[in-house]
Amino acid sequence: MRAIARSISQCRSALQHQACQYSSGFVRRQKLLTNTYNGFVYKHANNAEFDIFQRPRFSVISRALSIDAAHVTNGVADVNRAGPLVEYERRIAAGELVDGDACQVGTLRELQRLYDELVQSADACRLDRYTASAKSGRSRWLWSRFIPQSSSSPVKGLYLYGGVGTGKTMLMDLFYDQLKCSWRKKRIHFHDFMLDVHRCLRKHEGVEDPLEVVAGEISDDAILLCLDEFMVTDVADALILNRLFRHLFSNGIILVSTSNRAPDKLYEGGLQRDLFLPFIASLKERCVVHEIGSAVDYRKLTSAEQGFYFVAKDLSGFLIQKFQQLIGEYEAGPQEAEVVMGRTLKVPLGADGIAYFPFEELCDRPMGAADYFGLCKKYHTLALEGVPIFGLHNRTAAYRFVTLVDVMYENKARLLCTAEGTPFELFEKIVTISDAQQMAPRTSSRSRKNDDSGLCVDNELGFAKERTISRLTEMNSKEYLEHHAATIGENNSQEGAIHDKTVQA
Repeated sequence: MRAIARSISQCRSALQHQACQYSSGFVRRQKLLTNTYNGFVYKHANNAEFDIFQRPRFSVISRALSIDAAHVTNGVADVNRAGPLVEYERRIAAGELVDGDACQVGTLRELQRLYDELVQSADACRLDRYTASAKSGRSRWLWSRFIPQSSSSPVKGLYLYGGVGTGKTMLMDLFYDQLKCSWRKKRIHFHDFMLDVHRCLRKHEGVEDPLEVVAGEISDDAILLCLDEFMVTDVADALILNRLFRHLFSNGIILVSTSNRAPDKLYEGGLQRDLFLPFIASLKERCVVHEIGSAVDYRKLTSAEQGFYFVAKDLSGFLIQKFQQLIGEYEAGPQEAEVVMGRTLKVPLGADGIAYFPFEELCDRPMGAADYFGLCKKYHTLALEGVPIFGLHNRTAAYRFVTLVDVMYENKARLLCTAEGTPFELFEKIVTISDAQQMAPRTSSRSRKNDDSGLCVDNELGFAKERTISRLTEMNSKEYLEHHAATIGENNSQEGAIHDKTVQA
């Protein structure tokens, strides 16, 4: 009888799941799986020569693998099942996804396993936001005041890590989109997540343990937390994470995360890292760690026709001309963008959703992710003039540029820029300790007289640069730019319709 009841429950959850799927999520992401990396030369009227780079196009997994993907339970496909691997196999059969690799299928098996466990243990994990009554919730809170309780989830989360462009975000989104609409779930970029945490901490200043309160608010909102691009570079974040996640895991949070780094490599070489190590231990205890071993960077497998990334030594005035072409009949002028906590960011020139900045004003000043998020909320396109070659002399600016690209990529913004080199050349002098040891044994400790004085040995930045190079390539591809143009056109049509209705009223 239990087996029959379980089968009925699975059928019902599959039907409910299908009813709440959002096809637009697939349309947004289906292109992001395979491409070809190309560059070409742009000739300006004054004979200046620039390399133009474009983004990649992702096509995912091969039909040869679809048979393997369908065999999800003891070699037999169950038509009543749902989940990321099942949906993936369906898309392959429909011809919507092609040309992937076995590493992604292996990762999907892990995601499918987690999905099945969540369906089986949904009640025990308190996933459904409507099943637990407000009364029982208040009762649990009241008892927890008198009797400290730990209610760690019976299901372990999943920590996915691998090289840049291997499809981590796409796979996690495929998993997230299959989850039931009624579940307490949240998908958020790690930068955004930490900004929210700091904002809540300020709100609860003066409380005995504000992190416990913040963790309670997070777990009340979502038991299943999906964090994209887990990367710790800030000492304040590092010190917060251990205590925060101790409370979160105790509250039953299930973490699904993507990262470029293995858990043991997080915050490597950071200040007071010994205080961060307990978090790594609890992360490995509460999550299954899975490496995506693909060597393919799908972002670089894109077509490149006409880009927005221009390389030359002297492009004075050129970017302003391109900026004027983009805004058309609109008149540009100084503007402001709201950031956080009532702060504003001054924009030198802005019009029609496009902002212009010299590099120094955006990356050589004390700014962070919050400023860049505020910028992307108001502007869909950024014109950035004069991105320099990075090295020891401008390491801080390099960190800010990496963060800026991350935020723009997450918000699907468009970048128009002039730079002193190709994406690869910008970071050529940024190396990890192991890279430096291979180049010259002395460099890894400190540069000496005969070593390259401009070389910057920085593990975090040396690791992050690969992601930035990959994203810059994708952001300047034909597919990315076409998708951006279509999105802007759709938004403008909606705004026009709203305007017409307002006028008629």
